[in-house]
Amino acid sequence: MNPEVDAFITGATQWPDELAAMRPVLLATGLTEELKWRQPCYSHEGKNIVIMGEMKAGMTLGFFKGGLLSDPDRVLLDNGPNSRQTKRMFFTSVDDVERLADTVTRYVNESVAVELSGATLDPAPEPELAAELQERLDADPKLKAAFEALTPGRRRYYNIHISEAKQSATRSTRVEKCIPKILACKGLQDR
Repeated sequence: MNPEVDAFITGATQWPDELAAMRPVLLATGLTEELKWRQPCYSHEGKNIVIMGEMKAGMTLGFFKGGLLSDPDRVLLDNGPNSRQTKRMFFTSVDDVERLADTVTRYVNESVAVELSGATLDPAPEPELAAELQERLDADPKLKAAFEALTPGRRRYYNIHISEAKQSATRSTRVEKCIPKILACKGLQDR
């Protein structure tokens, strides 16, 4: 048991009982317990398998390669519309944790097997760029080169941010505001 995780659970404000109830379930699987990204994280041979955390809706258990799990009990949820790899489970009571403990154990064991197999999800297909972004990239070779040098995730995040705007004028404004960060090889949220 990691003392940093002890402190995390002791300081938890929303779901401390659920976190405390889940911890022995995860430790019984033989995973190594650490605090990563300020959350209790459980790994096998240095590979992250599952992470616990608190959200408003409940205590969450995130499986790093959840997209590769079979999920016969249909308890895994997507992290969001643009997430394919990670999946999560929610718990809103200690009863939930106790009722699903065997399921968690099976899913953790499957996650370890997936990790050991080296299996990965195929990369998501590159979405079509927002027309306003594509036009600006086509007009400026230096900007296009900088954009293409970004990681796929950063390119996708810029495109999502720009594409979400309903009006073309807003999308164009967003493109212009993003240009300095793109040229600096930074992601949208980078400082």
